[in-house]
Amino acid sequence: MTLLTIGQLSDRAGVATSAIRYYEAEGLIHSTRTTGNQRRYEQSTLRRVAFIKAAQRVGLTLEEVGEALATLPDNRTPTKSDWHRISKDWRPRLDEQIRRIELLRARLDSCIGCGCLSMKSCWLSNPDDVAAQRGKGAVLLEP
Repeated sequence: MTLLTIGQLSDRAGVATSAIRYYEAEGLIHSTRTTGNQRRYEQSTLRRVAFIKAAQRVGLTLEEVGEALATLPDNRTPTKSDWHRISKDWRPRLDEQIRRIELLRARLDSCIGCGCLSMKSCWLSNPDDVAAQRGKGAVLLEP
């Protein structure tokens, strides 16, 4: 079995060694130690790191990634069927994220959704500052 040093894993995965250490501290990946206490990673760890990066790229938190990886037996690398199952579970969250981004894009030119009335066009989206009743922040962008 081929084992990778932290530097080799970092280079091959395209992430910093500090990220590798953090993923390990969070239980997302695992290593063995040499007699000199140096980390060694199975080559299959590359797939787990790619899984983590893909999930982060679409806006998922490391906590969500950890929950998904925890469903795999014996901390194994996700298979194609695992990825299908997990990504299916994530779909509603991603659909909601897409909906919010589309709403932001649709309203971007006229108002930032804050209800502050500081922009000349805000009176079109928020006459008499009625958005203030909905709470603080960019309430016009909330569902």
